[in-house]
Amino acid sequence: LKAGMTINSLHFDKSSFDDSNRTGWTAGVTTEFTIPVIGLGFDLSALYVRRNAKFADGEELHSANRSYIEIPLNIKYKLSIPAVSSIIKPYVATGPSVSVLTSRKTVSNLYHNRGLDWAWNFGFGVELFKHLQVGANYGLGINKAMRAIGTDAQGFEAKNRSWTIAAAYYF
Repeated sequence: LKAGMTINSLHFDKSSFDDSNRTGWTAGVTTEFTIPVIGLGFDLSALYVRRNAKFADGEELHSANRSYIEIPLNIKYKLSIPAVSSIIKPYVATGPSVSVLTSRKTVSNLYHNRGLDWAWNFGFGVELFKHLQVGANYGLGINKAMRAIGTDAQGFEAKNRSWTIAAAYYF
């Protein structure tokens, strides 16, 4: 089981837009496989993610609160320190993630959310007592998550960038 908080920011391709970080949340299930002796493995999750964002284009303020089913697949390396490895193991992880939009596609009469959002994750954390993992991930958006549908905002596109801080309990 995995749950956590997300801090999302939309990065625009035009400097005339103003945005700020917004918090959301995530919850779901995760599994991992690690080769015992070398500490190399992977984790795979299925998460419900709520990403909130607000941005202004001139005088008008828009709210782009979006829900996704996210499936990240990370390669993970756990550092085993002999004296304390049964208590604590630090780890690093990286890998691709795909998010499928489950909320509305239209933000306003000018902006549209894309149905798929691809990202590359970079993460780190610690495993405690071989069951609890606490970590942070940075998701670097690969494709455009939002685009303009009207002629007033022609050429507008935005990518998701987000931090996720989460805890997972492995049975």
